[in-house]
Amino acid sequence: MRKYETVFISDPDLSDQAREELFEKVKNIIDRENGIILNFDDWGVKKLSYEIKKKLRGYYVCLTYGGTGALVTELERNFRLSDLIMKFMTILITENVTEEALKQEAEALKEAAKKAAEAAPQEEDQNDADAEEKNDTDENNADDQDDAQQTESQETSEPAEESKE
Repeated sequence: MRKYETVFISDPDLSDQAREELFEKVKNIIDRENGIILNFDDWGVKKLSYEIKKKLRGYYVCLTYGGTGALVTELERNFRLSDLIMKFMTILITENVTEEALKQEAEALKEAAKKAAEAAPQEEDQNDADAEEKNDTDENNADDQDDAQQTESQETSEPAEESKE
């Protein structure tokens, strides 16, 4: 087996349902050809470097998987036949990978994703607390600056008043 990475750009104007059906079709092709999906990374809509099929934006997806050359051939054949895929590129990451190593990597990536999902709400709470603390500090600093300006203006205005008298 080999480890591959395929990046494809789909039409950005697709409905969410049509996009999900396209993603399921890609996953089914990989399963049918006895491949192992390691990572299905949805990058979202991005601006294209140049116009493709009269579109200035595209929906990017990065797919990392293990399989054979026949899998890549079948996947790319389906990409060419589909009007929904604007561009694609497949690269070979690693040759001679065992199926067990790919399955272990897939499990490790799933666990890391779960941990990241669990940590995200905690990080948001911490970020909110940090933001509130920063706002309080900023308000205190602003008050200190206002006090300093008032003191400074009072100091400069007092001698001016004395000279008039």
